[in-house]
Amino acid sequence: MDYAEESLKLHYKWKGKIETVTKMKIDSKEALSLAYTPGVARPCLEIRDDLSKSFDLTWRGNTVAVVTDGTAVLGLGDIGPEAGMPVMEGKCALFRTFGGVDAVPLCIRSKDPDVIVETVAMLAGSFGGINLEDISAPRCFEIEDKLKARCDIPVFHDDQHGTAVVALAALMGALKLVGKELCDIRTVISGAGAAGTATARLLKESGAGDIIVCDRNGVISAGRSDLTPAKRVLAAFTNRENKTGSLSQMLRGADVFIGVSAPGLVTPEDISSMARDAIVFAMANPVPEIMPEQAKAAGAAIVGTGRSDYPNQINNVLAFPGIFRGAFDVRASDINGEMKLAAAYALADLAVQDGLSADRLLPEPFDPRIAPAVAQAVAQAARNSRVAGI
Repeated sequence: MDYAEESLKLHYKWKGKIETVTKMKIDSKEALSLAYTPGVARPCLEIRDDLSKSFDLTWRGNTVAVVTDGTAVLGLGDIGPEAGMPVMEGKCALFRTFGGVDAVPLCIRSKDPDVIVETVAMLAGSFGGINLEDISAPRCFEIEDKLKARCDIPVFHDDQHGTAVVALAALMGALKLVGKELCDIRTVISGAGAAGTATARLLKESGAGDIIVCDRNGVISAGRSDLTPAKRVLAAFTNRENKTGSLSQMLRGADVFIGVSAPGLVTPEDISSMARDAIVFAMANPVPEIMPEQAKAAGAAIVGTGRSDYPNQINNVLAFPGIFRGAFDVRASDINGEMKLAAAYALADLAVQDGLSADRLLPEPFDPRIAPAVAQAVAQAARNSRVAGI
């Protein structure tokens, strides 16, 4: 199937992938009076007297805003907010299908972080959570941080944290198979944008050993004069020996490679230079840093990718529906590091239950156990970390 052409035909037919469906029938005078005036005045007054009841008396408690400015849409780049709408609608459909979470796309006509923050913050009373999507780095970091400070509901940038959660879950399974410990490994990450930064942070929180991050200019190190503020933060907790050099040089003797960057950056020779039983997650889409068959032929023990046509796809849909489901179930005010780690451990546990193999590090996306397991783990982590509201 030519997925691009068939998808285009269907989008013309669908005219959007989501719609509003009422939960009640308005088919009589009494029904109209209950759903609308005069009956609706009573829940309005309840919320006026206690704003927290907006989560119980409206859709707010189960609804997330999917927010983009269209600057980093899939592999298409800065195509604008309207052009990003099919992706946002798709994300909303995934929220509903896999997590039972309602979602609304908000495509904002501005690249100014402060305008985006102000817009979303002013609308936050309509939603139970904010999912930032396809916003370019480093602006995405600023937007997320400022929204977290402004909002009393969870703010989650899935391109960052969803990727990190699923990558960590897959890595835990891969390490079990090759008999290595997370605390002992050296991991090289290619890409210092949203996904690379979040993955490095979550690996650090999980107790991973030495983590080295590379951008297009080489290793992120404290001595570089060209680092952005976000990369200076990276330099502070990665590359503990303050190494300098290229991605190719850093891969020599490394246990793990995680690619969230660009096509063709890694050669078979680079993979051959890695440590015994190397793990390679080359996740650039649609063309990875090295093709899976090349990595395996060069000696990689386990290979993962961002593509659906190869084993071990690192797919965010395994994480974000359950993460928000769990956050909503306990009315969490944040999605913090403990909750992200709990989601990764839940996914890794499911994979172990199914029987790990080199070609199966994660459960299948349509496995009905995923969202409930992730949600339960996330909800408990929210309670333990004192961000649960109920």
